[in-house]
Amino acid sequence: MPRGSTRPTSRDVAQAAGVSQAAVSLVLGDKWRGRVSETTAERVREAARDLGYRPNLAARHLRLGRTRTVLLVVPALTTEFFAGVYTGAARVAADHGFGVVLYPSPEGVGPARDPFASAQAALDGVIASSMAADALTAIRGDQLPLVMLDSDPRGSLGAATVNLDIADGARQVADHLLGLGHRNFLHLAADVPSWTFEVRAHELAARIRAVPGTSLRTAHTPMSIEGALAAAETALAAPPRPTAVVCDDDKLAAGVYKAARRLGLRVPDDLSVTGVDDIALAAALDPELTTVRLDAELFGERGMQALLAVLEGRAPDDGDIPVDLVVRGSTAAPGGSSGVRPR
Repeated sequence: MPRGSTRPTSRDVAQAAGVSQAAVSLVLGDKWRGRVSETTAERVREAARDLGYRPNLAARHLRLGRTRTVLLVVPALTTEFFAGVYTGAARVAADHGFGVVLYPSPEGVGPARDPFASAQAALDGVIASSMAADALTAIRGDQLPLVMLDSDPRGSLGAATVNLDIADGARQVADHLLGLGHRNFLHLAADVPSWTFEVRAHELAARIRAVPGTSLRTAHTPMSIEGALAAAETALAAPPRPTAVVCDDDKLAAGVYKAARRLGLRVPDDLSVTGVDDIALAAALDPELTTVRLDAELFGERGMQALLAVLEGRAPDDGDIPVDLVVRGSTAAPGGSSGVRPR
């Protein structure tokens, strides 16, 4: 190639070596072993030397990031779940030479404030957990490579989404309680405008109401033990009293425990209680809480893997992450024996 003001590109190297640009990227990125032959690799290196080729860092940044920094936006740091999401995301990021900045939005699931003077200048991509896509416009997350966690795939501005199979979790809870004989239910629902909680409510109601003779009431509560205590105490005091309470979160379940004690009710003899997350609190309650286990670290890992795929122009893996119901001592047949098998 004639020397001049034009800088040689990987395409020029590919043409000179008689190979594809993908092969050039593999060889010059030292990822060719087992994918191209030694002869081809040497031919590419020789062409690059002859042309005076140097990697175009600006072009590489489009695929691999400019600052190799990712922003993880979460609604809050009030539970260990989001700490687990960060741990998983940071682990995968570190394996690929990226750093992760954790940003708890001061507005919860509402519009996030820009934590940088210009997020686009400081970041290569955004992972947003349990937030509406339009909540990211303040940090221009909708203009950056974006992955949405725990979000509606149909309303995420075309962003890649990674979800837990929370709908199946709600079905597992309903089937477990129905199988124990419960027919009168209370859903203690998080008072948060979030897709994930809408899915839980829909699936729970559909599963329960498909069984004749069942009833389901819903009480909304802030995401706090104190809020759950107040909401549950009011709901449990109103007839007819449910025999099972399904909570959107383990912290809410802790509030139900406190409300039950104030009303002279025993868990699980008088009232079965379930949660979601399986945080440390679930095993600290007495009796231990039956809950849907969500693998927060795997969730974060899959989110970071999806963002890396987006940055490299690949399609992220499909499929929701499975969840499991962990049956413990907080659920039993109505007024009867525990649903936990003796050890």
